[in-house]
Amino acid sequence: MRVVVADDQPVVRHGFAAILDAAPDIAVVGSAADGRELLAAVAAHAPDVAVVDVRMPVLDGIAATARITRDHPATRVLVLTTFDLDEYVYDALQAGASGFLLKDVPAARLVEGVRAVADGSMLLGPNVTRRLVQDVATRTPDRTPVDGLDALTPREHEVLLAVARGLSNAEVAAELWVTEQTVKTHVAAVLRKLGRRDRVQLVIAAYESGLVG
Repeated sequence: MRVVVADDQPVVRHGFAAILDAAPDIAVVGSAADGRELLAAVAAHAPDVAVVDVRMPVLDGIAATARITRDHPATRVLVLTTFDLDEYVYDALQAGASGFLLKDVPAARLVEGVRAVADGSMLLGPNVTRRLVQDVATRTPDRTPVDGLDALTPREHEVLLAVARGLSNAEVAAELWVTEQTVKTHVAAVLRKLGRRDRVQLVIAAYESGLVG
């Protein structure tokens, strides 16, 4: 798994890179001190995951994330933030980020997070998901139609609602009495039918369409 790390603080950048590089299945192929360097590193190395600080000089993490998801859709973005109530988290997710972690995250959790994002999972806890949904409500008070909802099967609809509540694949499987692999298959189908990038985008779509809230 190829990873690029971007943070304007050298100690944080090098520390995260060292932690990730020590994992047997991860190779840090580039690093960046600002958004412009990040875009150059992604273009040069085509990483599977970019670990991106929200606040960076020259080009901030949100703008850089939007550019990455537009120009390099195969690269998923994991956003770093100082506080879990960071006002920029929602904007980063809207820009295409696949999730976020706090900067004081334990080493093992950072590695797990990068693996999860690379696998297409949503890296948001239930509490964060609820705050994200509430933020969507204040920013987009008028619900908007979401293409593809009518194409979902009843089971896929159930899975979408469960994902929108912030449940993991294991939690959805336990709630619906199916296997995790079955849940993964349903999630993949929902993503395809709604034309969404990842689980974060499914949460946003579910709320904006009025399915939850």
